[in-house]
Amino acid sequence: MVKVTYEVVPHDGGWAYRFNDVYSETFPSHADALAAATIAAAEHQVGGDSETIDYQDAAGRWHHERADGGDRPEAEVVDQASSAGA
Repeated sequence: MVKVTYEVVPHDGGWAYRFNDVYSETFPSHADALAAATIAAAEHQVGGDSETIDYQDAAGRWHHERADGGDRPEAEVVDQASSAGA
């Protein structure tokens, strides 16, 4: 199973969570950022309905695939403040 990580980090004078080098909005407190990261990680794990996906690649070829809605990664939250002793 794939595992993804949300990191709670200091950002722009407050706190944010980071996923794949992309930052959330800045939260005024560490607790707010940690709560938001926990919610985002939980939602990332929620499966949905399986769907058919049609897309065109860069070469102009069309592809028709079935995406398994239950194929979700395990998500965790890493708190940089806790690991730094804050």
